[in-house]
This record gives sequence, structure tokens and C-alpha cells, in this order.
Amino acid sequence: MDIQMSYIVAPCLGGLIGYITNDIAIRMLFHPHKAKYIMGWHVPFTPGIIPKEKGRIAEAIGGVISENLMNKEVLEKYLLSEDMIGKLRDAVMDFIDTQKRNRETVREFLRHYLSEEEIAAISNSINESITKQTYSKLSDSSVGDKVAHIAIDHLANKFSIDGAQELLSGISGAIGGIKGMAAGLFGGSIVAKFLGLLREPAEHFLAKHINDMLKNNGAEIVSNMIDGEVDSFLTTPVCKLLKGHDEQLNQAVNTTESIYRTVISEHLPRILESIDISKIVRERINEMDVKETEKLIFQVMDKELKAIVWLGALLGLIMGSLNTLFQVLQ
Repeated sequence: MDIQMSYIVAPCLGGLIGYITNDIAIRMLFHPHKAKYIMGWHVPFTPGIIPKEKGRIAEAIGGVISENLMNKEVLEKYLLSEDMIGKLRDAVMDFIDTQKRNRETVREFLRHYLSEEEIAAISNSINESITKQTYSKLSDSSVGDKVAHIAIDHLANKFSIDGAQELLSGISGAIGGIKGMAAGLFGGSIVAKFLGLLREPAEHFLAKHINDMLKNNGAEIVSNMIDGEVDSFLTTPVCKLLKGHDEQLNQAVNTTESIYRTVISEHLPRILESIDISKIVRERINEMDVKETEKLIFQVMDKELKAIVWLGALLGLIMGSLNTLFQVLQ
């Protein structure tokens, strides 16, 4: 009976030893978190392997992720895949379709992404930029000269011989019987010639006053006009703003895809260099508390670590059984 019990006890004891040793080995990966000392003597295997080698492990993991998992080739292959491009196009089209039904004003729409102060700052910046550029053009003396020249040309055409006669007829009609005398004395051709003599001084006079007006009040005039246009734009419903622009909106999908492809193809290496994934991973791991690291690893590999413990029990059971079998055979 005792011999038969030994056949059972030995394998079970082997399995128990295998279970316990593997469980201790796994726990020693993290525990203890700090080095232990007894009367100034450093206790071996303290701290645990992971706390002790945390810096080296962080360096290795950061390098592996940067060089093999997050490099240009891998990311470019994924980010430019047909599946990703399709998702991008679908997202842009869904966004456009949503905005076509959006009755919010442009200002209300922008408030989802910007504060009121930021919207006002952008509005003022647009106003100042356009006003400055427009005013710099309007303050040029040639603007007044051109406007005056066009205005005088228009008047000259109106006061041709026929126009002058029409003018005289209007004057004579207003003051009575002067019509016949005025027409006889002067005639349309004389009036037209008289007006022709006044053309040059009138043009200079008009140009001077237009230039003075633009110089003194041009910025205010332009600013008020731009303010009105910006306010009108911001109070326009988004759906109304997009109405009738289906062709441009469809082109926006292609433009977005083109920009996305260009950014990934041409700028991805610089983006990766500026991000420095290896450094980010390394610093993040080093910043993590050992308890946090342990919890994270057990969340990811809980089943696998438990399998290792039970594998130790199985191996211990097998070794105990083989040892008992050898004893019987002897």
C-alpha cells in the first residue's frame, strides 16, 4: 500500500514543485521592486529582472518598434493601402453630405473647432490683410487718374454734338424762349468744343480729389466693406454656402486624397524623424511605475503566463512519473 501511494505522491509532488517554481520565476520578473539588503549585504536577485533592467529593456523595445514596426516602409504601405484610401474618401464624402444638410451658420460651425475669440481674431486678420493690400493699390496716384479719365471719357461721350444739343434743348425748355436764340448763337458743335476745352482741367481736378479721398478715407471705406462681407459670410448657413457647388465638392474629395498621398509619400520620413518614436517609447516605459508595467504585461499576457505556470506543473508531473517508473523497473 505504501509503495502504491509513492507511485501517486511522487508525480503529484513533482507537479506541485513545477507549478510553484514557475510561478515564483514569473513573479521574480517584477518582484521585489527594489534591491533588498540584510545587514548591508545585497540579497541576490533583487530587485526583479524587469525593474533592474528597465532602462535596457526600454531602449531595446523603443529600437524594435522604431526600426521594425513604425518605420517608413511599414507605415507607408499601410497608410497608402487601398483600404485606407477608401476609408479616407468615404469619411470626406460623409462629412460633405452632412454639411449639405447643416443649417448652422458658418460662425456656429466654426465654434465646434474654434473659440469665439479665435474666430474674431481670424476675421480681423482677414480684414486687415485685405484692407492693407487693397489700400496700398488704391492709394497709388494712378488710381485717381484712371478713374478721372474714365469718368471724363464717359461725360465726353454723353456731351457729343447730339448730346450738347440735347443739353441746350433742356436748358432752353427750362428758362423759356431762349431755345431759339441759344441754338442760333452757339449750336451743338460750339458747346461740344467748349466742353472739350474743359476736359483736361476737369480731369486733373477730379483726379486730385479722388486721390485725396482715397488717401484720407480709403482704408476706412475698404475696411467697412470687408467687415460687411465677412459678417455676411459668417452668418450664412453652411448648407446654403455649399448649395450649387456639387462639382467643386466632388473635386474636394480628389484634392483631399491627393494632399494626403503627398503628405505620406513626401513628408512621412521628416514626420517620423521629428516624432522620434524610439525616444517616445523609451521615455514612456522609463516613466511607468513598475507596478503599472506589471499590470500592463499581465493584462496582455495573463493567459500565456498562466500557461507557463501550468506547463511547469505538467513537466514536474511527468518527471515525477518517470522517476517512479525507473524505480519500479529497477
